[in-house]
Amino acid sequence: MSERRYETALAKAPRTWVSQLLIILVCLVLLLWSSSAVQSNSTGGSGFSVAKGIVQGILHPTPSLLLNLNTNGVPYLLFETVAIAFLGTLVGAVLSIPFSFLGASNIVPKPISWLVRVCVMAIRTIPAFVYGLMFIMVTGPGAFAGLLTMSCCSIGMLSKMFTESIEELDKGIIESLDAAGCTLFEKIRYGILPQLMPSFTSTLIYRFDMNLRDASVLGLVGAGGIGAPLMFAMNSYRWNDVGAILLGLIVLVLIVEWFSSRLRIKLMKGE
Repeated sequence: MSERRYETALAKAPRTWVSQLLIILVCLVLLLWSSSAVQSNSTGGSGFSVAKGIVQGILHPTPSLLLNLNTNGVPYLLFETVAIAFLGTLVGAVLSIPFSFLGASNIVPKPISWLVRVCVMAIRTIPAFVYGLMFIMVTGPGAFAGLLTMSCCSIGMLSKMFTESIEELDKGIIESLDAAGCTLFEKIRYGILPQLMPSFTSTLIYRFDMNLRDASVLGLVGAGGIGAPLMFAMNSYRWNDVGAILLGLIVLVLIVEWFSSRLRIKLMKGE
């Protein structure tokens, strides 16, 4: 009886293969149409030749650029990029803490929480490139402008995530500590921080990963890091130098990803 029921339901099921076939055909047409935008230019050849040059550059990077420890070498530029991302995340986290507590509706009145959230939303809507151009006009080009840019970009996301973590606090623990006669410092130390630290740390690690990738391209607007040398090498079609810079970035991202994964595992285990 059950088999007949399944066969009847299968026979009544709508035939969607026609619509699926149409969707596949539309996607193929759009893909072919978009590939027609690959055109030749007078300086660098076709897009396929440029891609071939980048791949060959990664396979044959410039050794002198990889091993150069001066300010123009890949190791120093990568260190500057990591410093911009790390300090930008740290400064952004410190500035996000007041915003996050003021934006939590379970701590402050709702009108104040709503106003703070609107301010954080306004900060988050401005792209990193716009912040970079603004700070370059104020401080001039360099790593400090990149640090300020990463800090402002971090405030928007970290404040939002921190606020959500604060609103999910278990008030029962705080009430128990209050009933035990604990002081305000003891309630923060033993009731609030143990609940917030794992979430805060995980969010900081994720934001650092994002800032590292953003900092690697902020040099395109002159905000320090490895982005500017990469742009200059690509504009002059020095593919071996491009390959050396990209190889350094790939190794850096893999190392940071390994460390961040280890930290996340330790946080999940509560170590």
